[in-house]
Parts: sequence; C-alpha cells; structure tokens
Amino acid sequence: MSRVGKYPVTVPSGVQVALQGRTVVAKGKNGELKLELTDAVDVTIENNLVTVKPRGGDRRARTLWGTTRSLINGMLTGVSTGFTKSMEINGTGYRAAVQGSDLVLNLGYSHEIRYPVPKGIKITCEKPTSIKVEGADKRQVGQVAAEIRGYRGPEPYKGKGVKYENEQILRKEGKKK
Repeated sequence: MSRVGKYPVTVPSGVQVALQGRTVVAKGKNGELKLELTDAVDVTIENNLVTVKPRGGDRRARTLWGTTRSLINGMLTGVSTGFTKSMEINGTGYRAAVQGSDLVLNLGYSHEIRYPVPKGIKITCEKPTSIKVEGADKRQVGQVAAEIRGYRGPEPYKGKGVKYENEQILRKEGKKK
C-alpha cells in the first residue's frame, strides 16, 4: 500500500481543480497546469480534497498511485505559490543579466551565452552574480536551472562556475611543490 498515495491532497484557497475526462486541470494565480492521467489510477475531487486510488492491485497501478498523487500536489502548489530555484555565480568576470526575453551569461568564454527564457518561467538577476528562476511547473523550473548550470558547472579546485544557492562543492587540494 502506498504511504504517499493514501493521503488526499487539500486544495489551497484561490485554486480551482477540475477533472476533464482523463485530465486534471488546476487554475490559480500563477497560471494553469494540466496532468494527463494514466489508465492505472482513478481521481476524485470532492470537498476541496483530491483523492487518488489505484484501479487494480497490480504492481503498475500501485507504483503510479503515489506518483500521481505527488504530481497533483506539485501542480496545486505551483499554481498557488509557485516554485523557485536560486543560483550563484562564482568567478572573476562571471556575471549574468536579463536583456529582454534572454538571459545573458558571461562565464569566461570568448563569447557571451544567450539563453532564451521559456514560456511560463520568470528569471531575475538582483545582482550580477545571482540568478533566480521562478515558475508554476516544478519540473520546468528545475530543468531550466539545470540547463543554466550546465553552461559552466562549479569546478572543484577554485569553486568557479554556476551553482545552486545551497549546493556544497567538494573542494580538492591543488598541486603540491
């Protein structure tokens, strides 16, 4: 029995949830998200609670039970409060700025990197060495942050590069004489 799936998801105030066929639709102040349901689970919405049940007792239905419940919980959190990933840039001359609908990164290469901001994502740079990625879809926020980090990940000797705010870099000792 799923320990996650057996608990119902409470709908936050200001969020509307509807079941349209095999699609769960959540609308809130941060936008609208949809989730296509598999044929292994059933979803019911009543009294501001979203309940997920497996259709059968087979292994696939039981595994998708908790996963579907977590995805619905993430949708409701995203449309009500949203998700945020903060990143830091370390290195001499490394900086970031938002120009129009692009994030411009100077990361020590001979050219600047222009990253087009996807629809549904908001990127802000309060300081030239900090990046904040915000959005309603948790998966998309994490993917955008990972792509930005991928341009120049932190290196273990001096710690230069783009890293998440709470990420700890394992530092190595340099050459010995």
